[in-house]
Order: sequence, then C-alpha cells, then structure tokens
Amino acid sequence: MLAGILLSSGLTLGGVVAYDQPQGDEPVAAAQDSQTSEARPAATTTSEDPDWAAISEQVSPSAVSILSSTGSGTSQGTGVVLDEDGTILTNDHVAGDAESLQVTTSDGRDFAASVVGTDPSTDLAVIRLEDPPEDLQPATFADSSTVVVGQPVMALGTPLGLENTVTTGIVSALDRPVSATGEETDGSDTTYTSAIQTDAAINPGNSGGPLVDAAGQVIGINTAIASIPNESGQAGGIGLGFAIPANTAMLIAERLQDGGTVQHAFVGVTTTDGTADDGGAGYRGAEVVAVEPGDPAAEAGLAEGDLITGIDDTPVGGAGALTGIVRGLEVGSTHTLELVRDGKVQTLEITLAAREG
Repeated sequence: MLAGILLSSGLTLGGVVAYDQPQGDEPVAAAQDSQTSEARPAATTTSEDPDWAAISEQVSPSAVSILSSTGSGTSQGTGVVLDEDGTILTNDHVAGDAESLQVTTSDGRDFAASVVGTDPSTDLAVIRLEDPPEDLQPATFADSSTVVVGQPVMALGTPLGLENTVTTGIVSALDRPVSATGEETDGSDTTYTSAIQTDAAINPGNSGGPLVDAAGQVIGINTAIASIPNESGQAGGIGLGFAIPANTAMLIAERLQDGGTVQHAFVGVTTTDGTADDGGAGYRGAEVVAVEPGDPAAEAGLAEGDLITGIDDTPVGGAGALTGIVRGLEVGSTHTLELVRDGKVQTLEITLAAREG
C-alpha cells in the first residue's frame, strides 16, 4: 500500500510528516493552463533512442544546485535558469524559508542569491543571483499540454547532495493529483498540484530541478516522490516521481520574477470527495457541499450536490484534484465542467476569477 508521498526535498504529502528538519551545520539532502508564446510542443517521439549524453550536455548548464541556510541548519535542492540576469525557478520548500542561498552552476562556480518571490500554494519560488556571470544559459520550456504518457524524459538535479546528476525514464501518468501537507496543523500551507508522473529516479535534492523531454525542453519542475516508510520510519522511494507542469510553473514564475503577487483562479465552492451514478455507470469526483453567492460557481449554475468529474476533459477524481487543476489555470479563463446532477451527466461553462486577498 502507498503509505505516503514525499516532496523531493523532504516534504511529505498525503498528511504524513511535513518537512525534513535540517540538522546541524552540514548539508542534509533536501529535499492547466496558460503558456508563453515561446513554448514549443514537447518532443514526444524520436526516430531513434534519445541521445541522452548530448541532451545532458545541452541542458546541464541550465540546472543549478541550491544550498539553503536557515537558523537551524542547511538543506539542498535544485533550480532552473530562466534568464541571463540570473533569475532561477525552484520550489518554495527549497528556498522559501532561507536566510541565505548559495547557488552552484554546473561548472562548479558558487554565487550568492536572494529570494525574489514565493508562492507556497503551488510550491514555486523565484530567486536571483546577486552578481550573475555573463555566460548563464537559460532553459527552454515546452508546452506541457502536449506531453503524452510514455514519452522519454530526463530529470536533472542534486539528489542526496550529488550535483550534476541525471536520470532517465518515461512519463508514466498525467494530471496526477498530489496534495502536500506542510508544518501548519490547520492545513493552511497545504499545496495542490495536478502533476506529471514519471519513473525517472527522483530523490531528495531533486526538488526544483527540471524534467526535460527528448529535445532538452523543460516539461516540468520536479517536486515530489512517492514513498513507503520502512521499519525505522524512514521513507524509501518506489520509483514514482512528480513534477509541476511547465505551463503552470511559467504562469507562476512570470508573476513572481518581477516581484509581483500571484492571483490564483478559483471556482467558489466547498467540495469533498464523492461518488454518483447515472443509472449505468458510477463516477468519482468533487462533490459540491456549498456554493458561494456571486462567485464563478454560482454564476455558472453549480448547485449543492453536484459531482464535478472533469474540467476540459481532464478527470477530477476528488476535491484535491479539483483544487490542483484549478490552481494551474489562468484567472479569467473559461472552461467546461463535466458533472453528474440528479443522476444525469451534464456540462457547464465557467469563467474563473481571482480570489480576493
């Protein structure tokens, strides 16, 4: 049985434990959608096996190691270079609480960095080198909506403190709902992701690093691993990793890198995991418990008791899945909701708004 899911810097999902606690002064192993006009389709097929050696050489300069220092110790993660000015995308749980940051490029040079902006609800953060070199190589991002199950991928990062590590595999699933419970007992720091699942080896320290396709384009930001605790209570990876889709990551990064705040789209309902049937088939989804007056859900005609089963043909298997998908969508965008109401399958159009505050 799947006993837990860990963020790849040590944060656990599924309500197990929150974060690895940094210890001492030595580093410990830390750890849809809008798209930019420059994003290209993901490389889903090749005439021959991918030349991973060439792809690694091409992409490695765009991945950096991040050493995060707090008052209680240090932890390690990975980042992706966004521009020549030293802007770097990583996970919030890698950099969000840092008192100081040290970034190491693939050729071994160290640079100080500072946090530009964070978005804990999607577990993304942007940092910037304080004195960037002139030869930084920004990564190329793909349109993650074109990713398909079975395509070959490579993960780059600093697993277990081992810099410049690459691992390969395939995309093993899409739109995987992943929820992460942090340290707050009230659940206020829970993150939700509609993730890309991969069997490329991802370990603590890979957090914030790129998952790339056979053309070396970033299709996701590695963030979590599935795990089963052993007899000592320590979690062991089981070959399932999760990445925040590139479209979601860039949507958030574009707002953070200029020091702006992130507005998240929302539906305006309270939901719980639920089931329904139409007389012939059964469905799982997000059951509407309450609808907020004046919010997008009310304007779209959603009602208490509706079971939301999909958004734009993306399955919604429960309340967490609904939140994860919506957080990756753009404010003001219009989408089709699939739902079961009174034993009948229906669709509604909804235009998402920004939650005030």
